[in-house]
Amino acid sequence: MDPKQIAKQMIKFNKTAFDNTFDAMTALQEQTEKMTTMYLDQAPLLPAEGKKAINDWLKAYKKGRVDFKAAADENYKKVEEFFTGYDKAKKA
Repeated sequence: MDPKQIAKQMIKFNKTAFDNTFDAMTALQEQTEKMTTMYLDQAPLLPAEGKKAINDWLKAYKKGRVDFKAAADENYKKVEEFFTGYDKAKKA
């Protein structure tokens, strides 16, 4: 089998594994966010500043997760483009 084809399959497998793991992590984080929000709504002793700090933290965490996913997807796209460019250069 062609080494380039093996590399493409490995990258495709790696991306699939990453996407599945990331989706599971996202589901876990979203569930934790729901529980935290529910707790904050029912916690009368927690001051408003504390609730705001926790909500800001949750928003920052979510933004970081979205940015990380976008960066990973962009890098996988670059690798795929590299192999596509390699195929075109080899044929020419």
